[in-house]
Amino acid sequence: MPTVKLRFPGGRYHATPWGHHVNEGLIEWPPCPWRLLRALLAAGFSKLGWIEIPTVGRRLIEKLAAVLPTYRLPAASAAHSRHYMPTIEGKAQKTTLVFDTWANVGDGDLLIYWPCELDAEETASLAKLAAALGYLGRSESWAEAELLPEDTGIDWNAEPCQEGKPMGPGWEQVSLLAAIPQHEYAQWYEAETSRVLSTIQKPSGKRITAKLQEKYETQCRNALAPYPKDLIECLTKETFWWKGHGWSQPPGSQRVLYWRRSDALQVGVPPARRPVSAKRVKTMLLALSTPSGNRSALPPITKALPQAEWLHRAIIGNLANGQRVSCPEITGRDEFGRPLRANHKHAHTIPLDLDSDGRIDHFLVLAEMGLGEEAQRAIRRLRRTWTRGFVGDLQLAVVGSGDLENLRCLPPPLLHQIEELLGPPGGATIWESVTPFVPPRTLDRRRKRTVVGQVNAELACRGLPEADSVVIYADLTRSLRHFARRRYRGRVSPKVDFGFGLRLEFAQPIKGPLLLGYASHYGLGLFRTVAGGPLVDVTSNNLAEANLSRR
Repeated sequence: MPTVKLRFPGGRYHATPWGHHVNEGLIEWPPCPWRLLRALLAAGFSKLGWIEIPTVGRRLIEKLAAVLPTYRLPAASAAHSRHYMPTIEGKAQKTTLVFDTWANVGDGDLLIYWPCELDAEETASLAKLAAALGYLGRSESWAEAELLPEDTGIDWNAEPCQEGKPMGPGWEQVSLLAAIPQHEYAQWYEAETSRVLSTIQKPSGKRITAKLQEKYETQCRNALAPYPKDLIECLTKETFWWKGHGWSQPPGSQRVLYWRRSDALQVGVPPARRPVSAKRVKTMLLALSTPSGNRSALPPITKALPQAEWLHRAIIGNLANGQRVSCPEITGRDEFGRPLRANHKHAHTIPLDLDSDGRIDHFLVLAEMGLGEEAQRAIRRLRRTWTRGFVGDLQLAVVGSGDLENLRCLPPPLLHQIEELLGPPGGATIWESVTPFVPPRTLDRRRKRTVVGQVNAELACRGLPEADSVVIYADLTRSLRHFARRRYRGRVSPKVDFGFGLRLEFAQPIKGPLLLGYASHYGLGLFRTVAGGPLVDVTSNNLAEANLSRR
């Protein structure tokens, strides 16, 4: 059962109720079902390139028209402006006073729920139409819409009137224009056209000339012209058409009564709502796409480090908004600008390849200390990021937030890659490199400076036990050599510009995600769980470090 969320970037919704003049100063609130259906059809023709309505689109509109939607209205107040519009009467130029009335909704969201079942094709079509919607009502009512997953926990505050269900104090009735279900319109159309045609005398007799037959057919066409053949045709007719045929309201429409809260549209500034602090979350998952939908244009996973830096900079930009940034979970610094000493509990920005095609398709923002309200708002406002060598921008959208275990609810095949990064619910003892481990300090033969010593130091810094075995795999190291290993924007360069492919074994299971070493907050040093047993040819630590010294 679909739910569409509408936001008005300009903070205004301009629409006059059907059957009223703009100078009456009335506001249609909530938007009537008839207007919503026409807006979706208009988006298909203007944005999706429809020449005629596709079969899936017809099924979708007919299903939505067969039910009356329910709304959750944001707090709104009535406002208007007055201006004198120039008119010309004959040779004289005059002015006339015009009212422009709107609902001031601010940054509130309007939710619309249709109680009908849609199949996968219809759901995808509705999502595309909603995303293509540019305005609702008059053209100055800029709108952004998206299809939401089904949610039964919403407090709806505008719903159709039901016989025998009075709402009591605090509610009022409003009249809205809605569509007649297609099957009802088809029955009415058949009965009405039969009645109209029965009033036209059909030629009879032995001599029926072509002229008489043509006259009869012309009379029939003219008689049927005011009657659209189906509901979809009714929704696509222009206002001047149905008014020209003598209709007092669009054919295929009906007046319905709705209950809404008495304070749904106030005169004056609506009372400020008490802000509700957002619950802190540990993870937020973002999907990455291109404007054209071409997945081969996504950045390769070898560019994980620069892509994570771009995203982190965009988050910081949203947080700062021209001011000083104070968000420890994102910046990793306290209010005085000093680095946090919290065992890497602040945010990791992790590029992911969840469909295993070698290209970044998701970002995981992970913060063990939790992402607060400001951080969540900054991440949700992200709409785009960039990559070197790509003409244009990349689109971003938040697809989920919560705890790490919530990621296990993703559908296959994404779930398989997520489970490898998180490990089993009880943890795993064997972990293998996904991105290269870059030592954070210079390598030498002292115990704490070897690869093994630095891996264990990184584990201890994160409150994890030491690894029983740290094995460097030559083949895996070679397969990861093309990864970017140097931060473009960071002031700290790696002490060792070389990455290792490692396999770690622990005595006790540990839980992921596991990130170690230089630039681990930007996706380097990422590990995944693997089954036990040998993987590839092994080279010793000494040999790996000897090779490193020759570089």
